[in-house]
Amino acid sequence: MYILTRIVVVVVLALIAFAVYVRLAPSNAEDWHVLPDGPEPGDGRSSAVRVVPDAGETLTRLDAIIRDTPRTEVLAGSVDEGMITYVTRSALWGFPDYTTVARRDGRIVLYGRARFGKADLGVNAKRLDGWLSQL
Repeated sequence: MYILTRIVVVVVLALIAFAVYVRLAPSNAEDWHVLPDGPEPGDGRSSAVRVVPDAGETLTRLDAIIRDTPRTEVLAGSVDEGMITYVTRSALWGFPDYTTVARRDGRIVLYGRARFGKADLGVNAKRLDGWLSQL
């Protein structure tokens, strides 16, 4: 019984340490405030890309919608710069997802990706589609 108790304690402590790391790990703008050249619209295992026409105020409107999203904050950039990166954290564990939104060649490109794990279970695609549906 003593060994089982120790195993449970170690597992619980490991989960707590992981949760603290996920919430407190630094988000470096140099690493996440980027947009690859020519991202193709679609869904990856841990990312999603959407491209919409820029109707002049599209980036400003999207910025307002995104800033109104729970657990979302700006990491870097601005509407005036033409590129903004946001961090949105999951409700339970606080997993960060990064979304970069930028003006490119008369279009707005949205690039959402997960920081941790090999798959995001479609969360980034759903988030991007939800924001676009509010436009």
